[in-house]
Amino acid sequence: MGAKKKKKIEEKPLDKMTAKELREVAREIPEITGVHGMNKAELISSIKKARGIEEAPKKKADASVREIKSKIKELKAKREAFLKADNKKMAIISRRRISRLKKKTRKAA
Repeated sequence: MGAKKKKKIEEKPLDKMTAKELREVAREIPEITGVHGMNKAELISSIKKARGIEEAPKKKADASVREIKSKIKELKAKREAFLKADNKKMAIISRRRISRLKKKTRKAA
């Protein structure tokens, strides 16, 4: 009767895919090895590299997440020292600094 419309299978953008979906896509590409050991960012970059898609240079983060977390640990230790010394003003200031750094880690990730 009526002609069936062929649905064109459109692939989601790589950034919107889950890591599981990206692994399936990467397994189909023979140049990529070690798919199961990669995280999402590594999978996206290797798939783009294999397909010849150039990645736009990313905006450089202020600092890496590991560096920020080490700063947070230092501030927590200082805050504990301020609380033991009964210096509430400095304890509050360090708590605010910790929360700002935590926000930076979320943005950097």
